[in-house]
Order: sequence, then C-alpha cells, then structure tokens
Amino acid sequence: QVQLVESGGGLVQAGGFLRLSCAASGRTFISRFAMGWFRQAPGKEREFVAAISWNGGTTYYADSVKGRFTISRDNGKNTVYLQMNSLKPEDTAVYYCAGSVYRQAVITTSDYDYWGQGTQVTVSS
Repeated sequence: QVQLVESGGGLVQAGGFLRLSCAASGRTFISRFAMGWFRQAPGKEREFVAAISWNGGTTYYADSVKGRFTISRDNGKNTVYLQMNSLKPEDTAVYYCAGSVYRQAVITTSDYDYWGQGTQVTVSS
C-alpha cells in the first residue's frame, strides 16, 4: 500500500517561507511516480499547485505560485519537497502531496492515484 506523509506546514507571516516535505513510507518507491502538490482552502475546491516528473526533468506550476514556489524531489530519500517563498495570505490552505502512476508530470487531480493526509499552511497578513 502506498503511503504518503506530508510535513513542514505551519503558521508564517506574509512574505515568509516554508518548505513542505512528502515522504513515502513502507515499501513505496516514489521513483516510480510523477508527484504533485495540491491545496484546498476552506469552502474551495482542491487546486493544483505544482508537479514534477518521475526523474525531476519536468516541472509545472500554477500561475498563482510561479516564481515563488519550487517543487523538487530526491528519489534516493524517497521524498518530494515544495519550497514556498514570498508567501501570501491567499496561500493559506491544506496542502496535499500526491503520486501518479503516469511518470510524466500531470496537473489534474483525476490523474493522481495516491494522496497524503495533508498539512496545514496558514499565512498571516
């Protein structure tokens, strides 16, 4: 069973930064998967944030985070990261890590097969 566990969320002031991590546990090897980050704010639908192909060669970002967020992966450590800089109050949401059997980067929720439980990010103004 594929298990993804996010960490690194918290409360930060606007303009600050956080780094989220997503670790695969057990016998899961994330090198098999494209990986992505999504977020969901209260009362809103889950939205795409960033995606990375199985080998890190391709990345995609939502327009709202482009230039501020960076997705990366370390397959040797079985971990995916989301570096978030210049945070804004509108970035406040629960952030989810996801894995897709499509090895190329994908951006829609329906393309992802495995999801973590999420980590809360709150940005104060």
